[in-house]
Amino acid sequence: MAGAPARYLVFFQYFGTRYSGVMETKSDQALVGVQNYLEKAVAQLRPSAPVKFHISSRTDRGVHALANAAHLDIQRAPGRPPFTGAQLLQGLNHHLRPEPIRTYVYRLLLGCAHRSQIPVFEQDLCWAPPGGPLDIAAMRAAGQLLLGTHDFSTFRSPRAGAAAPSPVRTLQLLQLRPGRGLLGQQRLHRGLEFWEVKVKSKSFLYRQVRRMVGALVAVGQGRMAPGQLRELLELRDPRALPPHATAPPQGLFLHSVEYGPADLAPPSVPAEEELCGLSREESVT
Repeated sequence: MAGAPARYLVFFQYFGTRYSGVMETKSDQALVGVQNYLEKAVAQLRPSAPVKFHISSRTDRGVHALANAAHLDIQRAPGRPPFTGAQLLQGLNHHLRPEPIRTYVYRLLLGCAHRSQIPVFEQDLCWAPPGGPLDIAAMRAAGQLLLGTHDFSTFRSPRAGAAAPSPVRTLQLLQLRPGRGLLGQQRLHRGLEFWEVKVKSKSFLYRQVRRMVGALVAVGQGRMAPGQLRELLELRDPRALPPHATAPPQGLFLHSVEYGPADLAPPSVPAEEELCGLSREESVT
């Protein structure tokens, strides 16, 4: 028979710019509350019943906190002792770690009237969109509309399905810049121009980068106005973007994954299986 839940008082800090406030909000919003993240973290500790944070002081969007407080009750599985204060602290901090930042680069090659004009050592390493030069200024203006936190449903693959994770993502960088041939032999590429679309975020939806690049190229070709990207974004419908607007895969490169110091720190006690509510014996398969 399960015992009574253990009650804890926790103090926490946050930088409010990235949140809708401290209180819980619907998870499909562009910005959610600090409480959303706290309750998601404590759920990773595998309590036997959902845990609610009862927050003492409400703060609005953009407001920071040096020491807010909340109490919570945690019921563990029968036979499992309550978490100690140190275990709960370490478990919550472990699951609140920032995600690594991923950077992708998509390579474009302009000036090719036909695929046969793509240099041999660039075959399948870039995309040469047909139709002549691109309006780079219009593409840059359109790209600015995608920056920030949005529901990117329009730019994820329709194959993702309803069971896919939240479509809300924060695009930290979208930069269109001149590129170069991978072998650096520019003299062999006279009349050709390499461009790169560089994007950065903690996570991307399935095919999000390729669909954003395809839409930007459509803007550069004059088939779409820059402002239409905002309209597509607001539709939140993957079917709103034509299938042919997805850029092909060969131009896309994962450029880097940035980890913070906490991600590289060696594991400390208590062990991870204990933080998740498992004994060492239960964790062995």
